[in-house]
Amino acid sequence: MKISAFTFLRNAHRLRFPFVESIRSALPLVDEFVVALGPCDDDTEAMLRAIGDPKIRIVPTAWNENLDGRWKVKGFIYGQQKTIALFNCTGDWALYLEGDELLHEDDLPRIRAAMERHLDDRGVEALYFRYLHFYGNRNTVANSPRWYRREVRAVRNNIPVWGPKGLFFSVVTGYKRMRYPRAAFADATIYHYGWIRPEEKFNEKWAGTIHHWSDKPFPRVEYAEIDPQVLRPFAGTHPQAIQDWLPPAEGLFQANPDHVLTRRERKNRLMMAVEKWTGLDTSRKHFQKVD
Repeated sequence: MKISAFTFLRNAHRLRFPFVESIRSALPLVDEFVVALGPCDDDTEAMLRAIGDPKIRIVPTAWNENLDGRWKVKGFIYGQQKTIALFNCTGDWALYLEGDELLHEDDLPRIRAAMERHLDDRGVEALYFRYLHFYGNRNTVANSPRWYRREVRAVRNNIPVWGPKGLFFSVVTGYKRMRYPRAAFADATIYHYGWIRPEEKFNEKWAGTIHHWSDKPFPRVEYAEIDPQVLRPFAGTHPQAIQDWLPPAEGLFQANPDHVLTRRERKNRLMMAVEKWTGLDTSRKHFQKVD
């Protein structure tokens, strides 16, 4: 069995993504790591090459900045870049990590075991992972229906699958026909650190990329302006690969006590109440669960 990993990057160092740490967290598991690298004006490429692992293969790409209409607002260019990397993978399985996502070293044997177990099972087209979204600091996670709790991050690499946007995958079943992949649980977690980057870097990233998603003006993000009910303490351990990158912190991240809930946050609270009453998970899933 051969395992590929893949991602796409552009100016990742300037925007303070832990992309080196992300790649290092997966290297012990995979046989190759494909990086679709867009045009950069920082030292992202030099840092990639400094990792010095022959498993890493860089694919230079261009970004189509001329997309408009519905393709522009749907983030299609992210899907293009992700799919370029996927189409360069040569493994039986292709594991996708974004530049702010890591694997925990304790989960690597379970991921490999899941891939081996389902290698010859054509009813399983992908593997889904649980998610931890760190928010504000290393001690805090955001957990609610708004924050996706599970997502596909490994796909079988011998079926017609592609990434129409940055987050999820689709299986092509015919002319103009697609569906979410049938996925089994990888019994592992994705550690997502995008929301603990410096606030100014988070806003710099979105100010530079919002035109790929929307024609509306960029709304500046302030970490403290969040519903405090979605914040939870993190009691586990972080991956070894991220330890030196994580800023020190004490206690739970403190939301603004005078924060005024948005319409979306009020809807989210209602969904949280439904979950509490019924035990159901109302978060969105971009896969068909098969296990």
